[in-house]
Amino acid sequence: MSQKIRLQAEVALTQTGQRLDMTLAELFTDYSRSRIKEWILNGCVRVDGQQVTKPREKVAMGQELSIDAELEEEVRSEAQPIELDIVYEDDHILVINKPAGLVVHPGAGNADGTVLNALLHHVPGIEAVPRAGIVHRLDKDTTGLMVVAKTVPAQTHLVSALQARDITREYQAVAIGSMTAGGLVDEPIGRHPTKRTHMAVVASGKPAVTHYRVEEKFRAHTLLRLRLETGRTHQIRVHMAHLKHPLVGDPVYGGRPRPLKGAEDSLLQIMRGFRRQALHATMLALDHPITGEPMQWHAPTPADMQEVIEALRADTQANPLDY
Repeated sequence: MSQKIRLQAEVALTQTGQRLDMTLAELFTDYSRSRIKEWILNGCVRVDGQQVTKPREKVAMGQELSIDAELEEEVRSEAQPIELDIVYEDDHILVINKPAGLVVHPGAGNADGTVLNALLHHVPGIEAVPRAGIVHRLDKDTTGLMVVAKTVPAQTHLVSALQARDITREYQAVAIGSMTAGGLVDEPIGRHPTKRTHMAVVASGKPAVTHYRVEEKFRAHTLLRLRLETGRTHQIRVHMAHLKHPLVGDPVYGGRPRPLKGAEDSLLQIMRGFRRQALHATMLALDHPITGEPMQWHAPTPADMQEVIEALRADTQANPLDY
């Protein structure tokens, strides 16, 4: 399935001398500049009736610009009736609270049974939206809030807001070790030089900024509140491991349980039984992509992570001299 796009507009005086792709992006704000550039290169754009295939072509006042293209269905996955925990929904966006174990997008080893498959079932027609409206992801075993675009205009605006850092995402995490104060990690993240499935702080990586503050201190662990400026793969997990404070339960970046002197067996069992990173997307705030209304959502700490926090809290109270 594909959607035919036919658009027409006239170049304004203020746009004289501008690049063609920039002018079209200004005139047709529902579509990203990268998509418009692709349409130009594919011969879908005309200036005064003449086909133009150079995005850098300069335009002049009064010229008629037209786009005659097809918005290809970008999703080939199967719709599946997978239950979603929907926090908010309207005609343009959907906010879900993702559980642990649910993969966001099909990939190697996860051909279906993902958030994307669930969205195809829940929102008929969302296959026409790039990546079925998914504009940011959470790792398989990270829980919490995600926003999804139900329409192309909403998707375009949300992607722009993410790039402009106008969407606020806050996380709750339990880190190994005693951290005395909050701070900022501004370290580039890229592929690990030898472990290709891992990410790492590397000089050649992309810029990555994580803010963190201490919410509660335990004997040998710390409950953190974190805010992302950027959205690199595994960003919080990599940055905390870089600080030598990996997240509890993180199987990739060193969050294995460590012996804790004088701890009750019940705490040790809870820590050993927690087999995912202790990371939860607890708050999401943005301006609605269509109405501009400021919106904010909160998701409570999931039960398994809350059990870890309460066990660590009880252990700290029972061992005040070690605190």
